[in-house]
Amino acid sequence: MLPPEARARLAALLGPRGFLDRPEDLTLYEYDGSVDKALPDIVVFPRSTEDVVAIVKISREYGVAIVGRGAGTGLSGGAIARAGGIIIGFARMNRILEIDYANERAVVEPGVVNLDLTLATQGRQYFYAPDPSSQRACTIGGNVAENAGGPHTLAYGVTTNHVLGLEFVMPDGGVYTTGGKELDGAGYDLTGLLTGSEGTMALVTKIVVRLMRQPELVKTLLAIFETTDAAADTVAEITARAITPVAVEMLDGVMLRMVEEATHAGFPMDAAAVLLIELEGLRESVEEQVEQIRDVAILCKAREVRVARTAEERDLLWKGRKNAFGAVGRVSPFYYVQDGVVPRTQVAPTLRVIGAVGRKYGLTISNIFHAGDGNMHPIILFDARKSGDLDKAKAAGEEILAHCISVGGSITGEHGVGMEKNQIMSRLFSPETLDMMRNFKVLFDPDNRLNPGKVLPMGKGCLEIRQPAGTVF
Repeated sequence: MLPPEARARLAALLGPRGFLDRPEDLTLYEYDGSVDKALPDIVVFPRSTEDVVAIVKISREYGVAIVGRGAGTGLSGGAIARAGGIIIGFARMNRILEIDYANERAVVEPGVVNLDLTLATQGRQYFYAPDPSSQRACTIGGNVAENAGGPHTLAYGVTTNHVLGLEFVMPDGGVYTTGGKELDGAGYDLTGLLTGSEGTMALVTKIVVRLMRQPELVKTLLAIFETTDAAADTVAEITARAITPVAVEMLDGVMLRMVEEATHAGFPMDAAAVLLIELEGLRESVEEQVEQIRDVAILCKAREVRVARTAEERDLLWKGRKNAFGAVGRVSPFYYVQDGVVPRTQVAPTLRVIGAVGRKYGLTISNIFHAGDGNMHPIILFDARKSGDLDKAKAAGEEILAHCISVGGSITGEHGVGMEKNQIMSRLFSPETLDMMRNFKVLFDPDNRLNPGKVLPMGKGCLEIRQPAGTVF
């Protein structure tokens, strides 16, 4: 519970339009894109690093938890105030501070919307590579916290591959920097450590990112299949032939029908699966790879391979892919998105397991995912108004993740652990490895005030905000 005097000091610091504390406003911040909820005591909106420092010092004085939040599009509960306390919303720290074309770098505040950086640089033929499906809304600060990915990270890598430096505020109010514009700095890679730490170690206030030059040619293909196995076999064969598209996305029949009804993107309504494949690079290389992929897909029993003829056709196909979650919402008001990873050779067997899990629990599960790197996104449809339906959806999700682990995969590829998967971290890591992770958390946040109850498994008393310095919790 936030003491009244702490609330008054935050209000004085930020002004009447710099915070929210009415119950009807707080309910807008009790959830993200996951299925969990928890109410904060107050939501504050700093405009500068100095504001963040002042907020952190007030929270420390009163022993109150802090959760950093971008756009709230996360899918693992990472931005939910599990222990109450203060949510720091970075929406007003949304400036692109510098674009350095000579060094192909940009410096941004955490509230900058992902797509806005590409829009700001595309006139000079540059772009920012990580492109989550929510890129029109999600923020770069949130992407850093979750180490977000996206369809085009097959070739370009996830957020950590494009973050070169950070300014961050520690739980005691200290401000530090790590990394910078240089390609590889000296010392320990604290930038890499903090990227993906889900706001449990520090609050990021500035980010140095890499900019990429737009390619000479882009080609987008749609391969259409009568079975999901044939689509999965095509992905494996493309890899075996040392062809690396920038994106290989798969939609199963359930998903592509929902997408097509909503977006009219040109997906076939009668197919069992499609692959959306994109190639970029020098013209001669791309044109050669188009033919190679066409041959592979036909060999693997694709019934048809289409190549987008215009930029408009390409954009429409990607509109279908990136608006998929909205398309699901037209069919089911409630759905649960999972995020397991398997080796590419296990994509087809895992799809069969997902189908069996759906039948076991009597739930419809659709699939749309980054097939090129085995990052599965089964979307479990349920009705929260039916007693026990949410529990069934969660049980189905956990069973799918257990399978991913069993075949040499992971419980997350880009959505993070958050409060959704922290209890199953012990299935993926040994006790010794988890203890090492806890020691890092304690080193950065000895009082456990930064986003408590996330990432690491919790035991009894796990939501206690205070803990003795140096204690492994």
